[in-house]
Amino acid sequence: MAYAGLIGSVVLLIWLALRGVNIILASLISALVVVVTNGLPLADSFSEYYAFGPLGAFTFAGKFFLLFAAGAIFGRVMGDSHAASSIAMALVRKLGAQRALWITTLACALLTYGGVVAFVVIFAMYPLGLKLLQEADIPKRLFCAALALGAGTFTLTTLPGTPSIHNVISAVSLGTDLFAGFWLAMLGGALMFALGMWYLERQRVLAVANGEGFKPAPHDRISAVDESDYPHWLLASLPLALVLAFIIMPRVITLAFGIDSLAEGSLPRTVLEFANSQPIIWPSISLLAGSVLAGVIFPAIRRDSIHVMGHGAQDSIMPLINTAAVIGFGGVVTHTAGFGDFTSFMLNSALPPLLSMFASISLVSAITGSATGGLQIFMQTLAPSYLEMGIEPQTLHRIATMASGGFDSLPHCGTIIAMLTITGLTHKEAYRDVGIITVVIPVGVTLALIGLVALMG
Repeated sequence: MAYAGLIGSVVLLIWLALRGVNIILASLISALVVVVTNGLPLADSFSEYYAFGPLGAFTFAGKFFLLFAAGAIFGRVMGDSHAASSIAMALVRKLGAQRALWITTLACALLTYGGVVAFVVIFAMYPLGLKLLQEADIPKRLFCAALALGAGTFTLTTLPGTPSIHNVISAVSLGTDLFAGFWLAMLGGALMFALGMWYLERQRVLAVANGEGFKPAPHDRISAVDESDYPHWLLASLPLALVLAFIIMPRVITLAFGIDSLAEGSLPRTVLEFANSQPIIWPSISLLAGSVLAGVIFPAIRRDSIHVMGHGAQDSIMPLINTAAVIGFGGVVTHTAGFGDFTSFMLNSALPPLLSMFASISLVSAITGSATGGLQIFMQTLAPSYLEMGIEPQTLHRIATMASGGFDSLPHCGTIIAMLTITGLTHKEAYRDVGIITVVIPVGVTLALIGLVALMG
């Protein structure tokens, strides 16, 4: 009964999401199924596990509120000022409208590999992407898939040196560095990128053949003014450049020169230490700084910039709450006895260690709908046992990190929910392409690398 309820609740949540049911209601119904079938205390389950536990909805919302708000504000000012449209049109003139998916993927990859978290990338890229899609007449579902490829696959879990939280969790837990499993990481990243772009281009060609084009959502704000009224693309790029410089430069300066060379208590050292220790607050400050700069230099919003920013802050509420609701469901699941029994079962299975490890982290990530949550739980509970089985720490680091970024992206994944909410698409419209990019391809590549390691071993 307990196991059936646990699996059934995940299936139910996915089914409800695909049917277009409000994700907050869907997460509450699915969490109730877990509570009833597993005999969890009703009050504690919803007031603590769902709401305020380590994986609680409001724990997540409180932690990421400023980031969501700052990201939405930045996206709004870049859109309303026509800056995003100006940059998009410059890219179209330089590379051609037909390369919009390449532009989106590579831009997102540069952002995430530079340390920008996926939520920020979604907000920053969306206003640019809208104009690119309009010019190229490409369906929005493919923009979502391109965004997911660049921000949520090879740069997030696979490429060596990526500063993503996934790579950091593995490095801290295993005592490795961010470049662990270098050649596996390079091969895996190249395969994910190549297969993803092949799929996207194939779908673009099919969309053209079928007469499928760009259709904006009701809330999309695409500039209809003459292009002569746009700010010059160099000026339009300044807020985005400021955001990226704020986020990336502290890390670059630290790696190049180190912090110890600066005097203790000096302002530069204090700023660097703060920036490098705040993966949420510092990007939020960076986005707000970019928004303020945009409000000053762009005439289209200068007189009303505070109200434009206010509308942007309002835009952040639904993506934040929708995402938090799914995280809260995962918080309830992790308190079940069945979840604990599963970890023991996987350790005692007859599967080869690498396959057992892959299955373990994949299922945990699938249940929680979170790669970071799944990886954190795996490293805390199962990783030592797999090291004892003889898996090299470097190999475990890379394969585990890659495995966390596969089945986490099922329809109830918080980032998927946020992306669809922001772009105004439903699971029915966009998830097939996003699922192939974020689940099928990463899982296939990870299994292929496991096979390669087994042959080489």
